Amino acid sequence: MSKNISIGSWAYTIGPYASNPIDFTTVCEKLKALGFDGVELGAFPPHPNPGNPSGPDDSWPGAMPEKSQRVELRARMKQRGLAFSGIAANLWGEKLINTGDQSKYIAEFRKNSQFASDLGIQGIRVDCVQPPAILREVDYDTAMKRVVSAWKTCCDIAADHGQYVTWEFEPGFAFNKPSDLVRIHDAVNKPNFGLQYDTCHGQMVGVVGVRQEGTKETFPSQIDLIRKLDGRINHIHMIDSDNTCHKDAQGNDETSAHPPFGLGVLKFDEIVPELMKAARLPHDWWTIDLCFWPDAWAATEQCKKAIDRLNERYG
Repeated sequence: MSKNISIGSWAYTIGPYASNPIDFTTVCEKLKALGFDGVELGAFPPHPNPGNPSGPDDSWPGAMPEKSQRVELRARMKQRGLAFSGIAANLWGEKLINTGDQSKYIAEFRKNSQFASDLGIQGIRVDCVQPPAILREVDYDTAMKRVVSAWKTCCDIAADHGQYVTWEFEPGFAFNKPSDLVRIHDAVNKPNFGLQYDTCHGQMVGVVGVRQEGTKETFPSQIDLIRKLDGRINHIHMIDSDNTCHKDAQGNDETSAHPPFGLGVLKFDEIVPELMKAARLPHDWWTIDLCFWPDAWAATEQCKKAIDRLNERYG
């Protein structure tokens, strides 16, 4: 059986699109026309979201604090013939590593978990929120304990809603070495917790080793990283890599560049079969991720065709 295909809606709202985002209805209309099965929801303005993390929702674009609003959105998605493959929760305004009190982070996760449940979404994405350099301020063991403790609680919250939690590791956040991925996954030790494997991040974390603090930890190829993560992967993002990072406003490396299929160096005919063997997916989705790509809207159709070819071979 082939995989269902979605794309992350954040590609059209942040980075190059932050000043001129594409509204959610237009995104859905285009995805349906291109033959997508669904969308992965970036749950932050202006796309549908559970509301303002730090204040009233009155002027918060896309806020849906009421269950009736969420029920209506779920019905509209069904009418369009589209589903949600997952949700990227808006947790970046919270502190995770540089505080001993993760209660605000956990409260915001709880709000997003309820929002996802109301929309029928099964998977919630998390990350380490803060950059790799935070480990210069907080010692490694303390930082890890804080992340693990918070995510254990988040997993319990998600489990109450029948959801899984997926950690998207990437060069722009702390704990971006291969050994970190295994260590934290095993420390959380919850059946509904796993790693989100993005093929672009896999290249930048596992092969290039960009933004790693201290001694770099890399492999000759992504295949080695995937094998190290065998049985720990519960969500998949696919996109190419050109071994570079997206740059921040000051021109510094931020996170993986996410070039469209064919504009990078990845050998998907080698990567995808290994990924399928290593992953333990509680669903049938593959998600395209064009995060920060400057012309994501125009590249969407070409990426859909490329992933369809992979789906025919390996889905």
